[in-house]
Amino acid sequence: MFGDAVVRLFERFKALFDPQDRMNPGKVVRPYLPTENLRLGAGYGPKVDVELHFSYPKDRGRFDRAALRCVGVGNCRSHSGNVMCPSFRATNEEEHSTRGRSRLLFEMLEGQYRQSPITDGWRSTEVRDALDLCLSCKGCKTDCPVNVDMATYKAEFLSHHYAGRLRPAAHYTMGWLPIWARMASVAPALVNRLARIPGLSRVAKRLGGVEPDRPVPRFAPQRFTDWFAARPPAPPAPLGDVMIWPDTFTDNFHPSIGRAAVTVLEDAGYRVVLPPGHLCCGLTWISTGQLATAARMLAHTAAALAEALGDDVPLVGLEPSCLAVFRSDAPELLPDDPNVAVVAERATSFAELLQRTPEWSPPHVGGCAVVQPHCHQHAVGGFGADQAILDAAGIETTTVEGCCGLAGNFGFEAGHLDVSAAAAEHALLPALREAGAEARVIADGFSCRTQVEQLGDALDPDQRPLHLAEVLALQLGARRGVPVRVDRPGRTAERIPAAAVERALSSDRVRQRS
Repeated sequence: MFGDAVVRLFERFKALFDPQDRMNPGKVVRPYLPTENLRLGAGYGPKVDVELHFSYPKDRGRFDRAALRCVGVGNCRSHSGNVMCPSFRATNEEEHSTRGRSRLLFEMLEGQYRQSPITDGWRSTEVRDALDLCLSCKGCKTDCPVNVDMATYKAEFLSHHYAGRLRPAAHYTMGWLPIWARMASVAPALVNRLARIPGLSRVAKRLGGVEPDRPVPRFAPQRFTDWFAARPPAPPAPLGDVMIWPDTFTDNFHPSIGRAAVTVLEDAGYRVVLPPGHLCCGLTWISTGQLATAARMLAHTAAALAEALGDDVPLVGLEPSCLAVFRSDAPELLPDDPNVAVVAERATSFAELLQRTPEWSPPHVGGCAVVQPHCHQHAVGGFGADQAILDAAGIETTTVEGCCGLAGNFGFEAGHLDVSAAAAEHALLPALREAGAEARVIADGFSCRTQVEQLGDALDPDQRPLHLAEVLALQLGARRGVPVRVDRPGRTAERIPAAAVERALSSDRVRQRS
């Protein structure tokens, strides 16, 4: 670019001010040879000594190539914009950034064939501890310029780290939540009462690996699927059928979201149907690294859904994390399963379906709202359709940048309250305080709504976060003079004790955050 004569002048000039060549050596002046200082070298060839669960389609099916995606740009060390990386924003520690974790995974693989600080491979406690504070938010999947997907790498690591040995208690409680929720549906009121007996609750949380100061969400008195089964059969509709995916969280904890979605979709001209039997996407098994179980469950679910969906029925996901499983995790876990491919193609968000519905527009809602997009939605699919519906409904939005901090099972696990609360303090809680006690809060994710309910001290006790479907259904009901019931009345929402939050935010791990 400069030519030999100018480069020689550069060399003379640099020699005057940097005679020992200490400042940024080996670049323009006397550059290193292309074969010098290589990170890998010609002899690089780690052997991944386990059978992988995910297919890593963009990395030729190799975990070592996936771990090498990180080139050290450091976007994950930002403190503003997007989602990545909530644990770094909370701790300000390189170990808890996407880049730091990528480096540790690289060292883990290096240790199998040449000298490395990490010598025990997949059993490494150093890697486990660094990944422990990864929220599996998937923010890096989109925000990282080379699309590192640390949530997937964490799940893969956990599956091999705990292979053949006892797992943490939280993997059996929260990892198997769909099973426990089905059992609790037999007597939800009794389960709720038992969960709130002080001594019993604390012992149960300790045994289950649950954060002792985190209230356990209440099971709804009637599941969404039970309510739907009791409805009279709906007649054929002008736009045909749509299938709502009754995820564990909507079905068992917030069924009014499912009811609201039925109201809105029927108003738009669809007939709503549900999948046959009891199916699960396997999200909680994936997030805790129980991937063999998740794969078996997904294969069964995909086969049932592919048959039920027929040739043209869309599958509407109300919980963004479950929708992300169908669109991203499932095809990577079961890349050769044609049923999984069908489900991935048909899976759509509530807002995406409404946006492409002909001759339908949302009711005018108006007013303002603080909106918390789900991290998995940010990473897989995007928030554009939701924003378009909110704009069309006349809602002036303040959209939160960053993770809510609860992130599925992460914020419920013992020892994570400090990072969970600090992540919420990054953007979500300040936005709620600025909006005021009467603020309308819209959050499609169960985790996001729960975090707002449990940490949103600035909100009025009767105020609670709503799903987009509930916002639209409430307005449709008001327009027709038909009341729409919304679950989770604010006066029964349980907050994390203020003293516990204060302790968490003053812990050594998050006290020095930027």
